[in-house]
Amino acid sequence: MKIITLFLAGFVLFAMSSCKKIEGPGGSSTIQGSVYIINKNAAGAVISEYLAPKEDVFIVYGDGDVSFDDDVKTSYDGTFKFTGLEEGNYTVFVYEDCNSCASGKQALLYPVEITEKKSTVDLGTITIIK
Repeated sequence: MKIITLFLAGFVLFAMSSCKKIEGPGGSSTIQGSVYIINKNAAGAVISEYLAPKEDVFIVYGDGDVSFDDDVKTSYDGTFKFTGLEEGNYTVFVYEDCNSCASGKQALLYPVEITEKKSTVDLGTITIIK
């Protein structure tokens, strides 16, 4: 009976120690940045530039996935923040206009790695063309 109890206790300890949280919500880290828009006319001349309010920013948890897992809208001052993230790899992306793309849009991808708990990764300013 003692041997079975010891075996089960060892198995439980091994199973618990081998569990690793994967990328995504549930952690204490943050990815943040801001979005800046440059508006151009058909000739390519700049019409206006500004920090982008209400712009969509997307995040993918982990590597190899192409669909987004979460999204936020930028604040009135163009800033965005993804909070409560685990350590791991992420991809943050936004869309900009693209005249040579079939869809008229292209994704701008920003790979991010969170290496420590309670850390903040600042992507700085992402500039998109509209």
